[in-house]
Amino acid sequence: MSSRSLPADKNKTPIVQEVIPFNVPYTTGLEFVYMPQAVTNKHTAGDGPFSFQCKGWIEKSTGVLHTLMVNSCTSALEIAALLLELKPGDEVIMTPYTYVATANAVVKAGGVPVFVDIRPDTLNIDEGKIEEAINERTKAILVVHYSAVACEMDTIVSIAQKHNLVLIEDAAHCIFSSYKGVELGTIGQLSTFSFHETKNLCCGEGGALNVNLEKYYRRAEIIRHGGTNRARFIRGEVDKYTWVDVGSAYMMSDLNAAYLWGQFCRADQILHARTRLWQRYHQNLQEGEDQGLFRRPVVPTECIHNGHLYYLLFHSREERDFVIRYMSERGIHPVSHYMPLHDSEGGRKFGKTCGVLQNASDLPHRLLRLPLFVSMADRQQDRVVEILYEGMLKR
Repeated sequence: MSSRSLPADKNKTPIVQEVIPFNVPYTTGLEFVYMPQAVTNKHTAGDGPFSFQCKGWIEKSTGVLHTLMVNSCTSALEIAALLLELKPGDEVIMTPYTYVATANAVVKAGGVPVFVDIRPDTLNIDEGKIEEAINERTKAILVVHYSAVACEMDTIVSIAQKHNLVLIEDAAHCIFSSYKGVELGTIGQLSTFSFHETKNLCCGEGGALNVNLEKYYRRAEIIRHGGTNRARFIRGEVDKYTWVDVGSAYMMSDLNAAYLWGQFCRADQILHARTRLWQRYHQNLQEGEDQGLFRRPVVPTECIHNGHLYYLLFHSREERDFVIRYMSERGIHPVSHYMPLHDSEGGRKFGKTCGVLQNASDLPHRLLRLPLFVSMADRQQDRVVEILYEGMLKR
């Protein structure tokens, strides 16, 4: 564990404090077994043995119809957006509180992201605001399950069905999370997972596209294979492959898949560790919420999450920023999160808003994420809580 020396009074012994980073990518040890196997297999590019093992694991674990392993969740979102076959001016309704890739995928496919406000409790898209944003140009609803806590999917599915819209889940945070017993990433016709190094299961950079509607799967294969019918060639369905559609180099390498397979083999262990740490935060910070110092995450009873992240909401941006500075000066590194897309230069240029986005304009500026990683010791977590409370008293 790294440490740093703090400036000390010349009459005092220098104080050395342990640095507690926001994230430490977890390794199970199996990564160092399987990655050399990928090299030995002499297949380190996409669609190798480990890629197919990962694909099968996701399909079996979640019950989704088809999974395609890709090099990032961004790539999965881009494929999903291309499958919509958007025409200029076509619109996709989404939350403004998400990573820019969610909106970029729609823009790159030729569409317009339409931002509606978020709920003040879960910070997910406000399902009550969606229908007023629908018009003749609307083609899809793209939901993001923030912090692996599900959106109100019954209402959203009903709206999508009523208006004949495609439903896409950006489930980047969500492996092993569910809504009313149904796995997130399997409810929409299309959905995405992330395996970035900050996620629960990781491989540096990686993602998956889940396809729950057969009509999309063959075209998704083509787009993922650079716009060619190479997948059919691999299956022996054609004697050569050729360019047939738009596409790009979206496949996950088998080296990354080998690393990820090492994570999948210890998935239950990782899930237990993260949810235990999340619950410890939640218990240890209840007093602060009871005293009105901040607000803890809200998890509706119908939602089961995977302990992906733990955040607090403060009364003001100034208060949040003070706490970040105070903790950082003492070797602890909390961070903020997404800035609302509708208020950004790109959001104003490429997207549009529906109604007043009061919550989305306010809440992200008051949010702080606390360090949380599988190898985090209880004493480290206790110190995070101690310094957080100390900073609030100083404030």
